[in-house]
Amino acid sequence: MWTYWLSWPVMIGVFGAIVYVIFRYRRRRDDEMPTQSHGNPAVEVILTIIPVLIVIAVAIPTVRSIFATQTYVEPTEDDVEVHVTGYQWWWKFEYPQYGITTANELVIPQGKRVVLKLNSADVVHAFWVPRLAGKVDLIPNQDNQLWFVADEPGVYPGQCAELCLGAHAYMRFNVIVEDEGGFEEWVAAFQEPQVVSASTDALVAQGRQLLATKGCIGCHTVDNYAEGMSFGQPIYPDLTNFGLRESVGANVLPATLENVAAWIADPQAVKPGNYMPTLWQADDPNREQEATAIAAYLLSLGADGGAVAQASAGGN
Repeated sequence: MWTYWLSWPVMIGVFGAIVYVIFRYRRRRDDEMPTQSHGNPAVEVILTIIPVLIVIAVAIPTVRSIFATQTYVEPTEDDVEVHVTGYQWWWKFEYPQYGITTANELVIPQGKRVVLKLNSADVVHAFWVPRLAGKVDLIPNQDNQLWFVADEPGVYPGQCAELCLGAHAYMRFNVIVEDEGGFEEWVAAFQEPQVVSASTDALVAQGRQLLATKGCIGCHTVDNYAEGMSFGQPIYPDLTNFGLRESVGANVLPATLENVAAWIADPQAVKPGNYMPTLWQADDPNREQEATAIAAYLLSLGADGGAVAQASAGGN
């Protein structure tokens, strides 16, 4: 903030000088040459000292802040630790303290230090939430770190800031800052969820069956707490409690029934370049109905989780 406020007098001074010179020393006659300041020791010393003082005024708090925020810290029991893994083109968020794994929406408490352990599963990515913290690269097999404190509740958009090919522009996420009570409710919803049973709704039941027969569980894991079972492979985003999440396709679309069905039916139309396959032929008459059934099942997972903060969740 000191640097920000310092930039105002600098900007006003520079533009003021430009405007003054334009009108005060504008050319009036072809044979008129304004007085030159080259070789004037006083002018040259002043024009040297002023920028040096400005650089020093900016450098001291900036360097101090860099050392304060870039220092590697050991998470304490009062911190929230999150392991962040970047993939082409989505984010995995793991909370080791709470046994939670989610994707693309990072839920954190207001006023507590959040310590992020950053790694990449493939190429170099960069974690960037402009309103909360600076950019830090995620490099394969290198544990980088970022920590920050969010003072105000709200939703803070984030983005991969390193060109990672393909669907890089769609590698988005949200940081959702809750007050302490809202964060605890979100954690409780994941740890003790009440999930709608597939048997209570025909469309949901069909979606559960299709999730297996269409091959979704070859890439995704689903922990269905209502049925006391877990199935699938954790290659791509974990779909457990998908109904608590707000977005689909790495924050490309809100997680409504229509949007989730559209994503499942034709993922390339929603997010070009992603690795999710199209499970139906273009002329398959059952595509839309079956995609809607799968979407209904996914949105049922965790949807009735008691005192759930519906605005707090991860995304697929």
